[in-house]
Amino acid sequence: MTNFFASIDPEEAAEIDILSRLAYELRENRSAILGSHGAEDEAALLQKIRTGVVGEHPAYELYLAARILADTRETVRAAVGERKKLAVLIFVL
Repeated sequence: MTNFFASIDPEEAAEIDILSRLAYELRENRSAILGSHGAEDEAALLQKIRTGVVGEHPAYELYLAARILADTRETVRAAVGERKKLAVLIFVL
């Protein structure tokens, strides 16, 4: 198996590593929040709030937190993708 990081600048590799770890932590924290109310996603948690299965507070705040974590994770994943594209482009040049 090829070592992806062997072909790119150490600083760029470190940044990709940090961003990848951040994406992982965001995913795990979102899962913990949703799991605490037995919801598989934000829509399911919101539905539980609307139907009164779980109390509005603090469940709604946790719903918002899960949404923020998911949105932030997507932003981080996009940044990782851009860094990887740039690293491959630099390697090819």
